[in-house]
Amino acid sequence: MGSTSSAAPESARPATTDRRGAVVAALMLSMALAALDATIVSTAVPQIVGDLGGFSVFSWLFSGYLLAVTVTLPVYGKLSDTFGRKPVLVAGSVVFLVGSLLCALAWNMGALIAFRVVQGLGGGALQGTVQTLAADLYPLKDRPRIQSKLSTVWAVSAVAGPGLGGVLAAYADWRWIFLVNLPVGAVALWLIVRHLHEPERETGPHARVDWAGALAVFACGGVLLTALVQGGVAWPWLSAPSLALFAAGLALVAVVVLVERRAAEPIIPGWVWRRRTIAAVNLALGALGLLMVAPAVFLPTYAQSVLGLAPVAAGFVLSVWTLSWPVSAALSQHVYRRIGFRNTAMLGIAAAALILFAFPFLPYPGQAWQPTLLMLLLGAALGLFQLPLIVGVQSTVGWAERGTTTASVLFCRQIGQTIGAAVFGAVANGVLAARLGGASDLDSVTRALNSGTAPEATRRAIAEAVNAVYLGASCAAALAFLVLLVLAPRRFPVLEG
Repeated sequence: MGSTSSAAPESARPATTDRRGAVVAALMLSMALAALDATIVSTAVPQIVGDLGGFSVFSWLFSGYLLAVTVTLPVYGKLSDTFGRKPVLVAGSVVFLVGSLLCALAWNMGALIAFRVVQGLGGGALQGTVQTLAADLYPLKDRPRIQSKLSTVWAVSAVAGPGLGGVLAAYADWRWIFLVNLPVGAVALWLIVRHLHEPERETGPHARVDWAGALAVFACGGVLLTALVQGGVAWPWLSAPSLALFAAGLALVAVVVLVERRAAEPIIPGWVWRRRTIAAVNLALGALGLLMVAPAVFLPTYAQSVLGLAPVAAGFVLSVWTLSWPVSAALSQHVYRRIGFRNTAMLGIAAAALILFAFPFLPYPGQAWQPTLLMLLLGAALGLFQLPLIVGVQSTVGWAERGTTTASVLFCRQIGQTIGAAVFGAVANGVLAARLGGASDLDSVTRALNSGTAPEATRRAIAEAVNAVYLGASCAAALAFLVLLVLAPRRFPVLEG
């Protein structure tokens, strides 16, 4: 898959540990915490609102956490390249656990939302640093094994989160949703402190943190993501709050560019976008985040409203892609060793585009096995797409750039998901409004269906709305294919060692 003459210096070789298995266990526990916390709160919202009140702002329980995780990813990536993975992961874990404890002690909805943001500040370190350490610990030939394990943990945790949250809220207390993080996180933290030993690295007397850039990135990301998350929900897209947030976000983009161009060690260095390989992977995984919204957000509604399935059965229709995704990711190494990282990813995303495009052609109302089969195939296709890109792009940089590179990839995927939620939500609601008239939206229509008061025409309107979303997702997959075809090099410039 090619090589480069600029091999990594000895001081920048991958981190080693005398007990790598213990460190891998800690990484998997940390990944489970980050994945669970993104979904576990969802089914406990009625109990939380009943106890604390604040129904009008409860959506910020999710949005606040998402914002904090997303905007801190590039900051933690740069910090881990500067000071090492271990101190960043330890600090992030401590912040996450403190946030979890504070969430369990929250006395009203405002306090809970604020403490969820604290959790997210630690969650950004967990997500980015775990992925970076996985590449540090294993040579290229072994990285698919650890990455597939992390993919499995993420998939299982993300699917199990809502169920676990519902059980704890129903049979214990919603506060246990956050308290269970403490023993699991403490074990992971102990394993990292005790067993992860990074070699000494020269940071130099002039190593400094670009705090101005970090603050600018945080402010810019927070404003723009708030505009995307709340637009069309808390206020109309063309309302004064929405336009003001977008205008402020664009102004902050200019501030970020100005600050980062003048910084000696910028949080988001220019080489992240000047190198073809990294830029292509960033854009392709941004498109992945966008297209993932279609099944993750809209398929459960389709399964319940159109197919008439119970919530548990609807969850199973979605969850089957978590079975095929890790298996396909683990097997992808046998493909990319023969045809390269780019061609393997292009094969996977082309298959994903066709599968997403096939969804609108399912019969109405159809049988449950039909979307289930498509989801099984989609998971296999995306496993073939995502893991070769992550392994490939991490292998093109040395230790001192790997944290920043990994964080940029994850950051772009998170941004894609946020944009996808906003865009596809607008598409679905637009189709419903056109079919049913008035100001119908997916949430209100779904509530009417669940109460048994909606006619058959409403079910058909929901089917058409979800079909339109899937067509949009197939376009996102096609866009990712074109990005790799045009921008990515045929052979990734893999570093030796």
